[in-house]
Amino acid sequence: MARPKCCRRVGEQPACLVFKPAGVPVSVLKEVVLSMDEFEAIRLADLERLYHEQAAERMNVSRQTFGRIIEAARRKVAHVLADGLALRIEGGKVEMPEKRTFKCDHCRHTWSEPYGTGRPAHCPSCKGNSIHRFEAGGDSAGSGGNRQTKQCRNRRS
Repeated sequence: MARPKCCRRVGEQPACLVFKPAGVPVSVLKEVVLSMDEFEAIRLADLERLYHEQAAERMNVSRQTFGRIIEAARRKVAHVLADGLALRIEGGKVEMPEKRTFKCDHCRHTWSEPYGTGRPAHCPSCKGNSIHRFEAGGDSAGSGGNRQTKQCRNRRS
């Protein structure tokens, strides 16, 4: 019998949950489902350009498991692009942060916002717009540290 999947840590929810070729209704397209942990693996490895070991640590999985997740995710994305299919991001046993911390580059003010409220437009202290995600234990969001997370659960979108 297969071992149950451990809970994977996901730093943020995607901005869009469905991607499709332009000019084709999603109802006539075949869909490929990318799980939330596969989305996170692509975000960490390809967007943030982290090494697999660093990305695995942020997702709370082994480096080998991260390698399998990213390989499956890239294969699905390539299939979608090559064959003109729709891509839906949903599901997976994941945990997400309850709060996100931001820091202003201008005045160095840090503050927290509940997850799901969107990115703040400006710093509440100086009203500057040079802000970024910040993790108290490191230089940027999700670099480990003592992040408060919601209970691990299966997510459907």
